[in-house]
Formats: sequence, structure tokens, C-alpha cells
Amino acid sequence: MEFITVKQAAEKWGVSTRRVQVLCAQDRVKGAYRFGRSWMIPEKAVLPNAYRTEEEKMPMPRRSPFLDMTDLYNKAGGADECAEMLINRPEAYALFEAQLAYRRGEIDKVYDRARFFLSSHSGFYAILGGGMLLAQCAIWRGDFALWTEAKKHICEAPCQTKEEREIISLSLAIIDSSVYDNKDYPEWFKSGNFETLPADAHPAAKVFYVKYLYMAAYAIASGKLQYEGAQGLAVMKMIPNAVEPLITQSVVDKTVIPEIFLRMSCAVAYHNSGEREKAIKHIDKAIALALPDKLYGILTEYIRHFNGLLEERLLLVDERALNEINELYDRYRLGWARLSGQVRNKQIATNLTPREHEVAKLKTFGFKPKQIGEMLYLSESMVRYLITQIANKAGCDEDDFSEII
Repeated sequence: MEFITVKQAAEKWGVSTRRVQVLCAQDRVKGAYRFGRSWMIPEKAVLPNAYRTEEEKMPMPRRSPFLDMTDLYNKAGGADECAEMLINRPEAYALFEAQLAYRRGEIDKVYDRARFFLSSHSGFYAILGGGMLLAQCAIWRGDFALWTEAKKHICEAPCQTKEEREIISLSLAIIDSSVYDNKDYPEWFKSGNFETLPADAHPAAKVFYVKYLYMAAYAIASGKLQYEGAQGLAVMKMIPNAVEPLITQSVVDKTVIPEIFLRMSCAVAYHNSGEREKAIKHIDKAIALALPDKLYGILTEYIRHFNGLLEERLLLVDERALNEINELYDRYRLGWARLSGQVRNKQIATNLTPREHEVAKLKTFGFKPKQIGEMLYLSESMVRYLITQIANKAGCDEDDFSEII
């Protein structure tokens, strides 16, 4: 009989080496035996079903499909330590590791894990988590069919209570917010009323409620949404007033990933309002939280909002991390633009430079070429030239850039 190592088995089965070691220690891999400090595994052995018996179907340690956003992960640099705490809860362990892989931009690993959850007899929260992981893969791949399938899995999760139905609604709102589609949000979510949700789901709900507020502010600033008494960047300038207390609460609650998201969202609002130094404060703190566990995927999602400012701040602390994030962004931006464009029936431009994207955004907000030039330290003639370049690249009219960014 031929044998393989733990590492080889992990690569073959698409799981972590630690997961293979746990399965071997639990005598779950047929024919495996310990050799010194290592395990020898039969070459033809297959990945055992982690949910084979009722005894192994342990409930999630938190009532939420977003384990990585709960206080389980409560210290920057402590992600692997958190995973070890879950090692005796196979389902929770696998879900947390998959979510962590997504935050790191390891999309192929995430896809395999999502398929595993959705093809197994998982519990309610694990099925929701698997569906959301699949949707997140669809974003990076720009795959509309996969996106639709993921939402179908979420809708079909076996809920039994009103609370669980609301968790499904929240899950759908969260993945829709990732592509800036807010047409199907439940009213309770749009009002920020999370009383019907279990407390464990509140950190995630707050993060994506802030994204909803940003989308509304952006729509008002670009003239796509009319709201009595509000116009231009007035609402955008108010967003930090709502987000700063949520950031403080995330610090108190020791929820690392929500704090990163909230700081980055707050920084985007400050940046769009022209308050550079306040944006930098939150960007730098978010970077300090993300880098110890290499949560490059989170930072990747925000690059397009900052016209080079995020890359500038990363370069000051970790050039290698910046290079890896830029490589991830090359993949992410194409997939995101393709999927978001299909979902919202838009043709989002992916060939604009950061400066062109910033000019397009400011013009969408209603600023005149002279004002844009003053804000970006460019001549008015250069701004007009860039506007023409943007229109030519995107194949659109110069009077409406809101449909391409």
C-alpha cells in the first residue's frame, strides 16, 4: 500500500493540514497511522464526511453564519489561535477557516470549502455560510450564474423560526451590498433596526448597514436619488457621525474584522468629503489590524475608492504586502466590475486610471472642471482633457459617468 503525508493529503482534498491532522487524530481517516510525530495516510484514502453522525453535528459557537465577524476573532494577529479554539467543533472550524481564507484573498480554497458545505448535511448557519462564501467567489470570478446559484442556496436554507428567516434576509442584503445593489433590502435593515436578529449577528449587520448608508449618500451626491432637504455631498459628510460610534463599539466588543470594515468605510466617506487627514487616520488603523493576519482581501475591496491613497499608506509600512494586494486587486476589480455591472445593468469601466476614476467620481458628484482641478491640484484644461479621455475609454457621454464607476 502506498502512503502520502498530511501535507499531500491536504492538497489532494483541498483542506488545511491542521484539518487532516484532526481527522487522523479522531481515527476518521481509514488506514492512517502515526509514524513518529507525523501521520501516514493511504494514498487512496478519501476525505471523510465531517458530519457523518449526529454527535458530530455540534451547534455553532455563535448564532451567526459570520463567525469571523463575531467576538470569536478578538485580537489582531490571533486568527490562527481562534481557529485552534474551534478545532473540536468540525463544522465551525471549517467555516471559520474558509471565511478567513476569503479575507486573505485565497478564493480557490474558499470555493472548494463552499461546495463542501453545500453538498453535506450541514446545519442552518453552516449552509448560510457556504452560500455566502459561494457568492463571494462569484464576485471575484465575475460569474453571474454562480452568484444566482449562491442566492438560491441561501434562500433554501432550512430555517425554522422568524429569527432564522431574518438571518436569511440579512445574508441576502449583505451579499447584495457587495455589488452595490440595494433594491431588495428588507425595510427593517434600511431603518437600522436589528432587534429581531440574534446579538451574534449584530456586528455583521452594522458593517453592511453602513455600506447601505454609503450607497444612499452616493446616490444622492450623484443625483440618482432625490431626498427632501439633501443634495450634493451633504449626506456623505454626515456618514462619519454615524460610523464613529460604531467603530468605538467594535473596539469595546473586540470584533476585529467589523472594526476594519467600519474604519475603511468611514475613511471612504471622509475621502469623498475632502477630509484627507481623517481618512488617513482610519486607513492606517485598519491596515494595522489587517496586516498581522494577512487579511489582504479586505483591503483589496477598498482600493478603488481612494485614488491611490490606500496604496500610499500601505507602502509606508509593508511594500511586500502592497505588492500582493495589488496582484489580488488586478483579479478582483475585473470580476467585481463584470458581476456588479450585470446585477445593476451597467457597463462599469475597468480601464480607467486611479486619477481618471477620481475625476469621473467628482464629476458625477456635480463638481465643475475648475472645482475638480482645485481639489486634485490639476489645471482646468487637464481636467477637461481627462473627462474626454474617460468618455472615450468607457464609450459613454461626458455628461453621465455615474453608469461606468
